Amino acid sequence: MIDTHCHLDFLDDPASARGELGLTGMVCIGASPEHARNAVALAERFGDVWATVGLHPTDTDQDSPDVRTDLEALALHPRVVGIGESGLDDYWDDTKREAQLAAFEWQLDLARRVGKPLVIHVRDKPGQDSAQRGVMDVLSAWPDVQVILHCFSGHPGLLAFGMERGAYFGFAGNTTYKNAREIQEAARTVPLDRLLVETDAPFLAPVPKRGKPNRPGYVRHTLEFIAGLRGLDAAELEQATDANARRVYRLPG
Repeated sequence: MIDTHCHLDFLDDPASARGELGLTGMVCIGASPEHARNAVALAERFGDVWATVGLHPTDTDQDSPDVRTDLEALALHPRVVGIGESGLDDYWDDTKREAQLAAFEWQLDLARRVGKPLVIHVRDKPGQDSAQRGVMDVLSAWPDVQVILHCFSGHPGLLAFGMERGAYFGFAGNTTYKNAREIQEAARTVPLDRLLVETDAPFLAPVPKRGKPNRPGYVRHTLEFIAGLRGLDAAELEQATDANARRVYRLPG
């Protein structure tokens, strides 16, 4: 089983996460200059780890010509399989939309130049959807860039938009939460060949581990929950989501 989105370098002992609960691979997200370097180092060290490099929308205060040059060089590394996570985040009161948009557009361009998918982060305040709508507006101008909608929120508009443009949808541990009705409905609806499972470890631990630090191997709990939603055997869903991960990230089979 492949965890398509984790922050492996945030764990106290990254090596201990390997192989847990049948885990065979993981994509470590490098969403800042420091974490991009850490992700690449882990991917160089472990054959079952791959990396992305980019700039998270809440870290755009670090954006600069030098940072972009460094990340663009890392993006060419053979163990780097994606760009990001990038996108828009309107959760915080001090949202810097102009800086987020500039970094988002740059990473879309980088993803297109290196031929790797862009991992997209979208977050709003409860009951609002300005970031969701903003992401759709931006992506409309970049129809040729493959995107992964990480930790998908279930937003109906973004769901329809993403399905139309062939996006992949990543479902994390919050899919298992009782109040996650929109996320669960999306997990039932997304075409099987566009569905990914992820942990976002060490965040968003799924039931029955909710409230504890998340680990890449816990992706199995989310997969089993989604299999139940879709009326599928867990082994069948695992085969499909692993094939999807290999396809979008161009991982070896």
